[in-house]
Amino acid sequence: MVGYQPLACQVPYQTFFRAKPTPPAHLVLVGVTLRDVSARIEIPASLAWLAGTPEGRRWLADLPRLASQCLDMWALIPGEPFLASNVSLVVPVTRADGSDAVLKIQFPHRESTGEADALQLWQGVGAVQLLEHNPELHALLIERCVPGVHLASIPADEALDVVVSLLPRLWISDTGTITSLAEEAAGWSSSLPGAWGRAGQPFDRRLLNAATDLLSELAISQGDPVLLHQDLHGDNILSAQREPWLAIDPKPLAGEREFGVASVVRAHEFGHSREAVRWRLDRLVGDLGLDRDRATAWSFAATLAWSIEGSEAVSHHVDTARWLAERLTKSR
Repeated sequence: MVGYQPLACQVPYQTFFRAKPTPPAHLVLVGVTLRDVSARIEIPASLAWLAGTPEGRRWLADLPRLASQCLDMWALIPGEPFLASNVSLVVPVTRADGSDAVLKIQFPHRESTGEADALQLWQGVGAVQLLEHNPELHALLIERCVPGVHLASIPADEALDVVVSLLPRLWISDTGTITSLAEEAAGWSSSLPGAWGRAGQPFDRRLLNAATDLLSELAISQGDPVLLHQDLHGDNILSAQREPWLAIDPKPLAGEREFGVASVVRAHEFGHSREAVRWRLDRLVGDLGLDRDRATAWSFAATLAWSIEGSEAVSHHVDTARWLAERLTKSR
């Protein structure tokens, strides 16, 4: 995704958050203790890239204190961190009552600010429950999904069944103070041309112009706003016991429903081909009763906005945007 400049960093969002150097095997937090229980939390290699920025180095240096405070404050015993997270330290923990949970300590950035609010608004309906939250430490204690199988691991047609049943439950009218889709779209529209140039113009200018025009048009003509999970895909929906499947890791926005399918349409883990992308779009639009033209337009524009990471294009997103542009042209 383009357009966000975190903290004082004067580089594009994707450069800061997604363009990562090859990290060392791990970093180690030494001396994190919980009462009489010694603990050592190894920072996964996926976070080591943060040492390449002043803000990241400060956060990494402060992690021992943050982790120690969280473990003590919420009486937690940590397990081995999850290895896939690249913007937060995410650790399975055991609470004082013996129940399982997940401790998430976020690197402070704009997208992370709404996660706790969204989880609180959902109240565990279709998404993991927020058990504790400390905004000062950027720390969340959330429900752990067990067995925690990723939706991406099941056949695509079955996965779409799950998504179709899940999305309406997440689309609640109470959006609190969540960032608006209009604000986010304006940021993409203004920053995408510069990112496109830095990435070496990886797609035709006509696609760029179409995306920026659509982002402006769609943002001011939306239907009723609902709470949206901006990054809902096969790895952010996990199997659980309280409900069969639960959403995690929202990057929430407040906007119309038609935008809410974009992340699923571009989810290449469910199949990456012109036919697969169009099948997902058609299935979601039909089953959820959405406006086809607006859902197609949002999916195209948002996918192109997510298609540049730092100075490099994400090829599968570029492919998807091109396929959606073909469908968009035929419908206009």
